[in-house]
Amino acid sequence: MFKKINIFAVLVVLGFVFSNSAAADATVEDFQVWGNVTALGNFGAINPNNPDLKKFRWWMEGQGRFGNDATQFTQSLIRPGLGYALTDKVVVWAGYAWAPTAEPLAARPFNEHRIWQQVTWADNFSFGRLSTRSRFEQRFFDHHAPLSGNDDVGHRFRQLVKLAVPLPSISPELSFIVQSELFIAMNTVDNPAFISRGYDQNRAFVGLGYKVNQYATVELGYMNQFINRPHSARPDQMMHNFIANLFLNF
Repeated sequence: MFKKINIFAVLVVLGFVFSNSAAADATVEDFQVWGNVTALGNFGAINPNNPDLKKFRWWMEGQGRFGNDATQFTQSLIRPGLGYALTDKVVVWAGYAWAPTAEPLAARPFNEHRIWQQVTWADNFSFGRLSTRSRFEQRFFDHHAPLSGNDDVGHRFRQLVKLAVPLPSISPELSFIVQSELFIAMNTVDNPAFISRGYDQNRAFVGLGYKVNQYATVELGYMNQFINRPHSARPDQMMHNFIANLFLNF
């Protein structure tokens, strides 16, 4: 059973990667390097005698992305948020994100501001740890955004599914990571050359995770990112990204 799960996980990722490649006949490709630090915690330390405070959570995330063959700044993300644990497996969240963006994702630099809401779920099984994240975003663009039109608020849904399979035969702290995140634009921003309703992009990741200690986990791997632009003069884009993530859980 365990071997079957491993094989299935690999096939799922390869399916996403090759389906993206097949759908992108006239795409522009790029190699990028992404770095991410995400820290999670609760407010239990404020009053250890009040267990309900542990249900209130905080989220702080910072990212740096470098494109054009990893030679220049492409995008960064600062994403703080607050959450509440409904159960030991389900947490609801809301927060803000700032995303300055440049080439090759944008024809010219602009700032994006987001309000986001999400639900996260995670549980352990005999084959590994399975988790999901369902996120809604409201995206606000400044006047430098390319052809943003009058309706400059984009609504987007994102669904992430992640599986971490332990590799105890190599190391008890090592895991094989496979995940995919689908992006759906919920509306068309006035000028359809900018954001069009429907399938926006997919990010398929495969890599390794290593638990450094009870607080820190490092993940390294490859992400295939396909960006769909069905009504834009700009071509579709496929990014081959080297990903380095540091997750801190307090």
